[in-house]
Amino acid sequence: MLVGYARVSTEEQNLDRQIDSLVNAGVDKRNIYKEKITGTKAERPELNKMLDELQPGDTIIVSELTRLSRSTKDLFKLSEMIENKGANIKSLKESWIDTTTPQGKLLFTIFAGISQFERDLISERTKEGLKSARARGRMGGRPFKDKKNVEIALKMYDSRDYTCSEIAKATGISRTTLYRYINNRKNN
Repeated sequence: MLVGYARVSTEEQNLDRQIDSLVNAGVDKRNIYKEKITGTKAERPELNKMLDELQPGDTIIVSELTRLSRSTKDLFKLSEMIENKGANIKSLKESWIDTTTPQGKLLFTIFAGISQFERDLISERTKEGLKSARARGRMGGRPFKDKKNVEIALKMYDSRDYTCSEIAKATGISRTTLYRYINNRKNN
């Protein structure tokens, strides 16, 4: 079955052009999911409803990819969900994305591979940068708190005369950090 998805970013915008193009592509008006919400929102109720109702063999038709997703990362995530349901995606504007054809699947796989390659390169550069920093004596992470302040905070805590908020204010050690030192002391 052909399923359509149409989206505009604001209430003032009109869905008619997208709906017309989806109907011209063979989508029954009753199978078009419509919403007026920005594409940057993670929660898009109609998109989620469409994804929940997808059946194997269905093809999602969009007038253009920007209606389905605002970022490449989001597009690949959505396409993986759609593929896992045994369904396909077809864009009317970007004819290269049509996972119902071998050529469309190939192109999409190539773009997915490039995206994964880019993520791997970023990860590799980050690891190399951390290694280089460690070689120069920089360890990264949060700096340790002054031992004297930690000792004072723990003594104040042990005395039971002060609240955690008062201890944090007096020593400059946050409640979370104070609890971490308390738990570390218990575990040692």
